[in-house]
Amino acid sequence: MSALSTASRPPPHPPLRRVLLVKTSSLGDVVHNLPVVDDLHRALPGVTVDWLVEQAFAEVPALHPAVHEVIPCALRRWRSRPWAAESRSGWRGMRARLSAHPYDLVVDTQGLLKSALLARLATGPRAGFDRASVREPLATRFYQQLYPVPRTLHALERNRQLVALAAGYSLDGPPSYGLQLRDGTSAAGGAGMDVDGDWDGRSPFAVLLHATARAEKLWPESAWIALGRALHDRLGLRAVIPWGSDSERARAERLAAAIAGARVPPRGGLADLARGLAQAAVVIGVDTGLLHLASAVGVRCIGIYVATDPARNGLYPASVGLNLGGVSSVPGPDEVLAAVVQVTAGQAA
Repeated sequence: MSALSTASRPPPHPPLRRVLLVKTSSLGDVVHNLPVVDDLHRALPGVTVDWLVEQAFAEVPALHPAVHEVIPCALRRWRSRPWAAESRSGWRGMRARLSAHPYDLVVDTQGLLKSALLARLATGPRAGFDRASVREPLATRFYQQLYPVPRTLHALERNRQLVALAAGYSLDGPPSYGLQLRDGTSAAGGAGMDVDGDWDGRSPFAVLLHATARAEKLWPESAWIALGRALHDRLGLRAVIPWGSDSERARAERLAAAIAGARVPPRGGLADLARGLAQAAVVIGVDTGLLHLASAVGVRCIGIYVATDPARNGLYPASVGLNLGGVSSVPGPDEVLAAVVQVTAGQAA
């Protein structure tokens, strides 16, 4: 569902000049909030859009040229060291930026108590999901405008519908992520950009996103090795295997050692990863934020789901690739390889 029905069309709304989006984490959630920015600018030409986000993910909204100001926070670090000078300074700086100017609308698409409290620091009417729609019902105490959005929808469409209702416009057309990676180059046209040698286009490659924050979402290493070997031997694709922590690097190196031609690139920031992902022939990943970042930069993707429901958090829209598996349904290497052949041939639905 990508458009509001006539029955649910929002009432007339006063003109909005400046809007604050509150979507702090995680990476996948932040990526799924990007289409809201394009929606706002299509519906409200000239609107200024700011975004409050966890510092670890601030590079993502910064890649969208229509985001005016990215306001970072670091709640986890600040909470762990509340009396440290860095924490106090960071908190003061965030509050100063939030109160620097009034907003015509503050929308919390996160729906958590912590994000609702952060939204309360800004000046302007606060909007969020109603009690039946929100992730943490206590958050609704801090919103002045509450809107119903079905929980059965994909997370991306929930974000779009909430902001459309709060800002008083109807959704028109499919979602657009709107990213620009460098020097005005759109994400969808990223191939051939000058990036690190392990990500360049000297030979076609597939990115294997093996890492995720929850162990139950992992795909077996033996399956990754079988897939990587088949990609190399049957499709001529070398594997590039990124990592983000010491344990992930160790697993990436184990996989690379068992797959001919595989490479483990240096660790980079999210903007660097986005540029690297944009070079790939295909990106294959478990339920992780980087998989959604890959889809946002216009790369064909395969999502491997083993413990979560792709209907709510899978690759979206379907045209970017294929979702395989689901709760207690683990796809095998042959199924994933067949999906790779399908999407790289341009046959994905």
